[in-house]
Amino acid sequence: MSDRETRCYSGEVRAEQQGEQPTRIIGYGSVFNSRSEPLWGFREIIKPGAFDDVLGDDVRGLFNHDPNFILGRSSSGTLTVGVDDKGLRYDINAPDTQTIRDLVLAPMLRGDINQSSFAFRVARDGEHWFEDEEGIVIREISRFSRLFDVSPVTYPAYQEADSGVRSMKAWQEARDSGALQNAINQRMARERLLTLLNV
Repeated sequence: MSDRETRCYSGEVRAEQQGEQPTRIIGYGSVFNSRSEPLWGFREIIKPGAFDDVLGDDVRGLFNHDPNFILGRSSSGTLTVGVDDKGLRYDINAPDTQTIRDLVLAPMLRGDINQSSFAFRVARDGEHWFEDEEGIVIREISRFSRLFDVSPVTYPAYQEADSGVRSMKAWQEARDSGALQNAINQRMARERLLTLLNV
């Protein structure tokens, strides 16, 4: 089983042409503090700081997450990824090939492709599950362990949440069996003991 996941966001990518310069693809792979659309029984929120450990990864810019259509790569300098107040931003200097112009850039310039996605792995201690006041299960991601690629995509159907679903089910089982409450009680008891010892 793979723990690699992808997420897609709408309206977060565009192609930009300036004179004789290579066409740039600029987008957001992720937006902070925004609830995702429903994902297999849960919604997701990515917190600021979640990408701090992975910005130095050798990230690829792919079209539709397909390694046959590589648009840029951070190690070659044709892709830059960074974080701003909004989220994970990327900027790709697109290759000047007929295939990429026809398949990717022309549809983007027309507005046919306007969604963006990223492939990632969540760190072992990088997620927190809870139910909100409306009973909706929320997965809050505070830390990623790997950023594989960023990608303009045709369809948001590239969301692969097998690992997220497994993680949600484990959380639900722990909650339902009382293990989650036991862990919370033990943590609170340790914190009270430490407070008493420090007084």
